[in-house]
Amino acid sequence: MTNWQQQAEHYLIQGNYSKAASLYEQAIEAEPDVISYYWHLGLLFLLQGQETEAQTTWLLVMAEAESEQVETWTEELLQVLQTEAERRQGLGDYAVAWAIRQHMREISPTDLTNLLEIIALSIKLETFSGDDLTELGVIELLQTQPTVECNHQLLKEVLEQILEAEPLHPASLAFTEACLAYLPNPEFWFWPLLSACMKIGHTLKQPTIAASFLERYRSLNLQNPHNIEILRHLATFYQDARNYDQGIETAKLCYSLSESLPDKISGINLVLRGIMNAGGYWQEVSAACQTLESLLVSLIKQQPANLSDVETLRLLTPFFSLAHFQDEPSHFRPILNQIAEVFQRNIRGYAQERAEWYGSPLTPLNKGGIQQGGKTTRPLKVGYLCHCLRRHSVGWLARWLFEHHDRDRFQLYGYFVDYKLVNDHLQEWYVNQVDHPRKLGIHVLEVAEQVYQDQLDILIDLDSITLDISCAVMALKLAPVQVTWLGWDASGLPAIDYVIADPYVLPDSAQEYYSEKIWRLPQTYIAVDGFEVGVPSLRRDHLDIPNDATIYLSSQKGYKRNPDTTRLQMKIIKAVPNSYFLIKGKSDQDSIKRFFNQIAEEEGVECDRLRFLPLVPTEAVHRANLGIADVVLDTYPYNGATTTLETLWMGIPLVTRVGEQFVARNSYTMMMNAGITEGIAWTDDEYIEWGIRLGKDPALRQQISWKLRQSRQTAPLWNGKEFTREMEKAYLEMLGR
Repeated sequence: MTNWQQQAEHYLIQGNYSKAASLYEQAIEAEPDVISYYWHLGLLFLLQGQETEAQTTWLLVMAEAESEQVETWTEELLQVLQTEAERRQGLGDYAVAWAIRQHMREISPTDLTNLLEIIALSIKLETFSGDDLTELGVIELLQTQPTVECNHQLLKEVLEQILEAEPLHPASLAFTEACLAYLPNPEFWFWPLLSACMKIGHTLKQPTIAASFLERYRSLNLQNPHNIEILRHLATFYQDARNYDQGIETAKLCYSLSESLPDKISGINLVLRGIMNAGGYWQEVSAACQTLESLLVSLIKQQPANLSDVETLRLLTPFFSLAHFQDEPSHFRPILNQIAEVFQRNIRGYAQERAEWYGSPLTPLNKGGIQQGGKTTRPLKVGYLCHCLRRHSVGWLARWLFEHHDRDRFQLYGYFVDYKLVNDHLQEWYVNQVDHPRKLGIHVLEVAEQVYQDQLDILIDLDSITLDISCAVMALKLAPVQVTWLGWDASGLPAIDYVIADPYVLPDSAQEYYSEKIWRLPQTYIAVDGFEVGVPSLRRDHLDIPNDATIYLSSQKGYKRNPDTTRLQMKIIKAVPNSYFLIKGKSDQDSIKRFFNQIAEEEGVECDRLRFLPLVPTEAVHRANLGIADVVLDTYPYNGATTTLETLWMGIPLVTRVGEQFVARNSYTMMMNAGITEGIAWTDDEYIEWGIRLGKDPALRQQISWKLRQSRQTAPLWNGKEFTREMEKAYLEMLGR
């Protein structure tokens, strides 16, 4: 490089484009036949915003080229532009790099590498739209046969970026499908695609679109169309989209192909998830639950210590199904406790290998920091770990604790696992309510590291076994005191110190089979100040029900439906003349109708006395619609929780069957804490008796309704502030110990 060229390069780097251009103009006057000078001069015009001058400079030279020179000169020009574009990208000057690459595209519109770089730059500049994929012609180019030359690594990176930026755009699916034809090997694409699908299906709540992506991958992955990992997620997405038939069929295929014990446990749980959500498959549920328990017992005998993180994470969630099937906590909780030990041991091994911070000492609150009378020398750092602090049952019920917390004494950290990138006003309320909101994804160590860095005094888990990620974080024991509350029954993890209960929700004997210490609050383990109620959308005449009829209602997911309780409900309907039964809840409508109609016929109840209600758009309308019911019939062995609270708040009599496990005693504790004993049944016969009595006695119903409305002013169930004080007192006592 000559001295003047070095000087021109220096001016270029300094951004003094006019001086650099002047040097090239002088060089062209001296040596007009050196073609490369024109390419550099045009680039310098372009950098000064003189696009017309740049193009004119290049075109005038190209116009004089011989036919055999055009290709060579074009490559030289593109190389000059490419070098500067790459330099700009390295400097983070993405807008200029993008502009240069757009000119490269005009010169060579089918250069796939350049088109991919343009897309990547658009994403960095936040100007990318899924429409760009079509306008740039990149999908059409990828679809050409034979396939064009391609940098597979760049293609993979751009695909990941597109699925992060515009996962729901139709062109993103077409681009993904076109990319998959460039498989150097299927595994090259699998994990980036699966990660994107999990975001689409779970975080963005679009399971149908997520399933479409995996279906495309599966159709092109001819070497291994029965990849169990694909089938597992496909089954989940189908079920979440309420495509139950396909979800169940795919889950069964996944189970049939499973070989290891952890995979079999995960597979049979997927089958259970499908048939229980659909409702009406009770014979299959019974057989699958027995298979699941047998597999879990086999795993306990094996005591594996080197499971992968994926295998480990799937060990606890199956117990959610078992709790719906039978009310035998003294039998299944010891199994849960032993599986939880296996889970914890393997998760800790995984963290030890990968997380530098794991195993470092925590800095718990010095016991001297809690003074007599519960005063502290500084605010306690309390963390709440949950994926349901949004429009979800947990989200509706937990908010009064957050609202009434004493902020002088407690500093709140919110760990929003799988933070939903959707418009959710309740989620945003929680984000604004805590002092330190942590919007997190679905990677265990990412969540755990954030909890560790915050150095909490106490960590509260609101998910329990309903979310594997939360269980894994709790298993790592990242706070001196760890507690389970609200989301479900206790998870059985040795790392959890306490489970919050009250005098009613667990029997006195429960401590015998709980690994956690049961911490009983004096009155209730949950309280709310009330619920928002909208305008009802249901009327008797819409449902063709006479005004003088007695209306029973059951509003639960298909998961909670079983033939034994449904049979009791039909006996009640049969015994109360002019009564109707409204049935509502997420499930497969065809199978749930067959299920109820069959039992109604067996019990001698006319099927035209049953009404199957559609879901409504908002929770507020759902609560308003409860007012159409004279009596609500609860489910067993898994009671309502949020639905029970909503029923009581609306002043409607409820019949519940009390059992032994936590979830079979939710309605019992709520009724006791609302000051109501009418409708609490300890046997099947009492359940029927209360159902008939309340159906036939309007005066008794009116009396209960009046008591419930009065209880809003006096009962512990409706006093969120007092409940919060009791929770805070419990936290201080736990830390003091």
